[in-house]
Amino acid sequence: MRCPFCGADDTRVIDSRLASEGEQVRRRRRCSDCSERFTTYETAELTMPRVIKSNAAREPFNDDKLRGGIMRALEKRPVSIDQAEAVISRIRKKVLMGGEREVSSSRIGDLVLTELRNLDEVAYIRFASVYQRFAGMVEFRNMIDQLESEPGSEQRRRQIDLPTDTDKPR
Repeated sequence: MRCPFCGADDTRVIDSRLASEGEQVRRRRRCSDCSERFTTYETAELTMPRVIKSNAAREPFNDDKLRGGIMRALEKRPVSIDQAEAVISRIRKKVLMGGEREVSSSRIGDLVLTELRNLDEVAYIRFASVYQRFAGMVEFRNMIDQLESEPGSEQRRRQIDLPTDTDKPR
């Protein structure tokens, strides 16, 4: 790695740690010539599948589009940037784990809805209203009624699975 301060080719790694939930390796380096220290990040270069749009057009997976849609839904909500980035990271990971060369935009939208539902219900409704193209107040009311009848996101996280009659040994 070339030193960003003096341009020397000889730098040494003095510390390595995992970063970004194990997605990256953070390395502290020191230049042998000028003794300056700097940090580099190493990530695996993975090929994301192509996205099949609703009009059958295909385009490369775009993190910025995903991030933009999620951030618009989370605007003025009490959700940190780190939480939003964790959502984006989980969605990317799920898309990659699918192992497909192409993935539909509707599949990505469903993944976003699932993540937002667990993170922030207002952001979930905002995203759903655009993604599912709500035509009027009736569809909004139905979505809100559905959310109210189910446990809240915080309550869902705290729930434990209780054994059912079928789980009992005979």
